[in-house]
Amino acid sequence: MDQTQARRSARTLFAAAIVATAIGITGCGGGGSAPAPAPAPAPAPTPAPPSAGPTADEAARFLTQATFGPTDTDIARVQSIGYSAWIDEQFALPATPHLPYVQANFTPGPNTANFNFMQDSFWQQAIPAPDQLRQRVKFALSELVVVSGGDNTIAGFADGLANYADLLGQHAFGNYRQLIEAVAANPMMGIYLSHRGNRKANAATGAVPDENFAREVTQLFTIGLIQLNLDGTPALVNGQPVETYTNTDISGLARVFTGWSWAATGVSQAEFNGSVVTDAQRNIKPMKAYPQYHETGSKVLLGTTIPAGTSAEQSLALALDRLFNHANLCPFVGKQLIQRFVTSNPSAAYTGRVAAACVNNGQGVRGDMKAMIRAILLDAEARDASKIADPQFGKVREPVLRLANWARCFKATSASGNWTIRNLDSASFSLGQQPWRSPSVFNFFRPGYVPPNTAIAAAGMVAPEFQLIGETAVAGYTNYMQGVVQSGAGIGTPRDVRADYTSDIALAGNADALLDRMNRCLMYGTMDTALRNDLRTAINAIALTGNGPTNRVYAAILLTMASPEYLVQK
Repeated sequence: MDQTQARRSARTLFAAAIVATAIGITGCGGGGSAPAPAPAPAPAPTPAPPSAGPTADEAARFLTQATFGPTDTDIARVQSIGYSAWIDEQFALPATPHLPYVQANFTPGPNTANFNFMQDSFWQQAIPAPDQLRQRVKFALSELVVVSGGDNTIAGFADGLANYADLLGQHAFGNYRQLIEAVAANPMMGIYLSHRGNRKANAATGAVPDENFAREVTQLFTIGLIQLNLDGTPALVNGQPVETYTNTDISGLARVFTGWSWAATGVSQAEFNGSVVTDAQRNIKPMKAYPQYHETGSKVLLGTTIPAGTSAEQSLALALDRLFNHANLCPFVGKQLIQRFVTSNPSAAYTGRVAAACVNNGQGVRGDMKAMIRAILLDAEARDASKIADPQFGKVREPVLRLANWARCFKATSASGNWTIRNLDSASFSLGQQPWRSPSVFNFFRPGYVPPNTAIAAAGMVAPEFQLIGETAVAGYTNYMQGVVQSGAGIGTPRDVRADYTSDIALAGNADALLDRMNRCLMYGTMDTALRNDLRTAINAIALTGNGPTNRVYAAILLTMASPEYLVQK
């Protein structure tokens, strides 16, 4: 992406960090329906990784895209076996679950403090868990098919939210069709988008089914607002975009999502309303159909008619089949996944290759998540080192990914074992991004967000993560990370999550050796001469007497992580 605006904001961060260093760095800062697609040919093969194997910098760049941050061990592993084999190893690892930890601490009832344990569990997985690729895919999916603890009801059902997170992890390497069905039937999604307890129309009262989930599963989770070509570009008619669905389609789909509510032993009104609990596991079990509340008339959506008398279960399957087989699904979902891992503005060709892998994994299977992930991470555009110099390539790093990168790079550990990093919502005093607590179903940022009055906007490009950036966030991030670098992250005194800088302090007498370490682990070898010179000057200004070596390390980390070259992932 065009980095002009990114660099301007990041330079402010850099200047603030320089000030922190200058004062000693020892203080703590705080239309119409598209027809079903014709069978597509098998996708073109993904370019093979270089036969010589990746360099350490290339491996670190790959891991920056595919994990919560490279470590020396993972860099060496990728160098040893190559990108494709590393992906295969990650596919084979069992999923690390959230639910056991949350259930062990959960207090039944509408207690929003339960969300603390979901926060802890996120970091338990993002930082030390071995199944890093699954964790990154799960995080990406959590920003696509959103359920948020920002809703106090959801926050109180932390066991249900943990189970929802595990559901995303379970299907991260599965098939998108099964994923959207599991999402649709999940009680937390039912609460969040209000189709749990949704009833058929009542002619006497004029009540009609709630359309909330019907609209969002269509607009956000599957096919989007306008019809697309396979490469993600708008499919124009007479030079104009065409809407993918109409209000009539949403009304028809809303009728499908009626009669679904809590898991229970029976189908009574009290069980449907939730006032009586007959299944103690209802927070984590899929919702069940209550036939008396389901709309049994015909349902018309996206050119498909579900006949009258079709059961709730059959209606759900038929409706999701229609969405899944819509021509938009693969380019719509594929492009958003590219944005989460690699670049905000993938070329049409890149999007088309990923969408083709979604349409057909090479064995006639549609919606194969493994095929999409492999296509995203091994594509020529993702692996081409020349893209590092392309001002229109890359993405702003999400604040959460920056913190995780620090923790993994510098071998952070948790004194309690619980990884109690909590309450990161504030842009003034922390990251301005708390995992699993986005402000709305539209995530922390929209995939099509364009920062106004910028060169990015003038170029007709998008920068989703820029929706999190503002003057307050710029200062808040720098101050928060100053405290993290020096004192660790999380609750408690001392703070629970602390880095191990032993090997870094040993390098402090040689500024260039220390910067080589920052360059590899944080910036995958992209630190340019100008940045290196600035950092060397700042580091060498700190005397080596007393706590000087430690302060040099603090300065090197903070100034690197506040630089524009770091903040824009290439």
